[in-house]
Amino acid sequence: MPRKEGQKLKLLALLTILARETDENHPLSVPRLVEMLRERGINAERKSVYDDIETLNAIPNAPFEIVQQRGRGGGYYMTECPFELAELKLLVDAVYTSKFITASKSRTLIDKLGRFTSRYRQAELDRTVLVSGRVKSHEERILYSVDALHTAITRGWQVQFTYCDWNLQKQMVPRHGGKRYQVSPWALVWENGYYYLIAYTDGHLRHYRVDKMQQVAPLEDTAREGAEEYAGFNVNTYTQQMFGMFNGPVKKVTLKCENRLAGAMIDRFGTGPTLVPYAGGECFCITVDVQVSPQFYGWVAGFGAGIEIQSPPEVRAEMRKTLDTLETIYR
Repeated sequence: MPRKEGQKLKLLALLTILARETDENHPLSVPRLVEMLRERGINAERKSVYDDIETLNAIPNAPFEIVQQRGRGGGYYMTECPFELAELKLLVDAVYTSKFITASKSRTLIDKLGRFTSRYRQAELDRTVLVSGRVKSHEERILYSVDALHTAITRGWQVQFTYCDWNLQKQMVPRHGGKRYQVSPWALVWENGYYYLIAYTDGHLRHYRVDKMQQVAPLEDTAREGAEEYAGFNVNTYTQQMFGMFNGPVKKVTLKCENRLAGAMIDRFGTGPTLVPYAGGECFCITVDVQVSPQFYGWVAGFGAGIEIQSPPEVRAEMRKTLDTLETIYR
């Protein structure tokens, strides 16, 4: 092996050893580094290893630093790269709790994330995040659907897909007898643990849950439409108006809320709407645009007497009708 090529391999092998086998609690001495290089079929002298460490530390804008720990049991170790351990834990938790990533794919991704740190820190990534009612997808194709949608969005193409619903046999069944939907994709939104596609079709922007989309196919020869409509689209406003991502007519609704629910209203509608103190000081009113749907009425009912719909009259009347229906059922 030519000397220059051998030196490159030695540098790469040394970098791998430092990245995977060291951290601030597990430094390696130079004699041990020489031994580990030899185990990989690479002969090295102690002086050359010192020189290699200096070379690695001299790499411009490197996302790591090789630090010497002096004293008994000391040696060299690599600082966190390219992620801090806390950052990796955050990413692992996001993968673990994601509903659309299957359990097997989650394990694969978490294992790959663990390779960005030492094997000692990687053990700390074997975490159990408790998520109430967590249901993991059983379909790995959604990853490829997301990738296809990203490609179509980036390149300005339309897409076709079959849209499905669950049946009583817990099977995904295509809507409308397997009719192929054709839409112009504009954005992917993460909401309530699911991916939603925001797309233009039939003169409107609509959303589709990605895990219910099958056989997603970008149409390379068909340019997407709806640029003017999407230019005025605000994804935060859109998701705040909707409940459970169910569509409904947009209404400007005024809610009278107990003061203890200020945080819940801010969590739901953001800091934009004004919280107006109500007479007596124990309540406040908030006026927001919502897409009125059965899920909205269910959300209001979940707060019991803590929330009262004050206006508009038709929404208040529909809430009363909903409660009357429920009373009939539970008599």
